[in-house]
Amino acid sequence: MAVMKVIEIMSDSDKSWEDATRKGIAKASKSIKDIKSAWVQSQSVTVKDGEVKSFRVNLKLSFEVQ
Repeated sequence: MAVMKVIEIMSDSDKSWEDATRKGIAKASKSIKDIKSAWVQSQSVTVKDGEVKSFRVNLKLSFEVQ
């Protein structure tokens, strides 16, 4: 039986929500081993002068506890 842990992280990108997701998982993977899944809990943007400046995601990552 595996025991899984879920953590929540936030990530952003100036390109897209997909890029923000990839960046968040890549960064988390540097300190967390064996990430099994990611769930995009929410998406948002920052706006400046009427233009989208960055894309943000709230991610829930699950990984197996050793």
